Amino acid sequence: MVSPPPNVLAFAAADPTSGAGLQADVLTLASLGCHPLSVLTAYTVQDTHGVAALCDIDAAQLEAQARCVLADARVRAVKIGVVGGAANARAIAALLAELPGVPVVLDPVLASARGDTLGDAESLRELLAPRATVVTPNSVEARALGGPEALIALGCEYVLVTGTHEPGEDVVNTLYGRAGVLRADHWPRLPGSYHGSGCTLASAIAARLALGDDVIEAARRAQDYTWCALERGYRPGGGQLVPDRMHAR
Repeated sequence: MVSPPPNVLAFAAADPTSGAGLQADVLTLASLGCHPLSVLTAYTVQDTHGVAALCDIDAAQLEAQARCVLADARVRAVKIGVVGGAANARAIAALLAELPGVPVVLDPVLASARGDTLGDAESLRELLAPRATVVTPNSVEARALGGPEALIALGCEYVLVTGTHEPGEDVVNTLYGRAGVLRADHWPRLPGSYHGSGCTLASAIAARLALGDDVIEAARRAQDYTWCALERGYRPGGGQLVPDRMHAR
């Protein structure tokens, strides 16, 4: 009998374009050999140009979704994207407290690539970062959250800061741990603007952790996967490129 793929549970908002959000998580996790489980935290009105509206799911409904699936399936990793408001963040934090030993990857989404507000820094920093194994902010989000050292002091184990918002020919992604900088990876900067790159990276890290990699190896392999997906990016509409997750391996 063939062993089933590891289950990874994703908390995220729905994106009708499938460029980001819960749909992007599902595509990434499946393409890397995991079985995606999903909990909807919010729904959005958006296209590949930007987000017109974000509507939170009621926290009780979020918790009911998660408890139902967790009672049925053992998860090997958790990935968190857009959570909605503080009530949702509290509900997710309480659920994580009941999953000791399960690695958690937090993508602390504060805004879309266009600048549409999608998250609250205080809720993410105070409620979810302390329960995360890896937090994956871009450099703007990292500063808004107090910096990698502050996040680690709050209780998360690792912080991978992505450098797409910083100048330079290369994008430099830096992994921090309790001992400081653990590695810095340089990637050729690709032209264009991408929708869902952060979702792809965080989901890929969660997939690699579920498959048995340690954090340093998971971060390296997830970055490689994400860069390949971005290099193959395409436009399903008239706005940003989306990563080609299905052909990135």
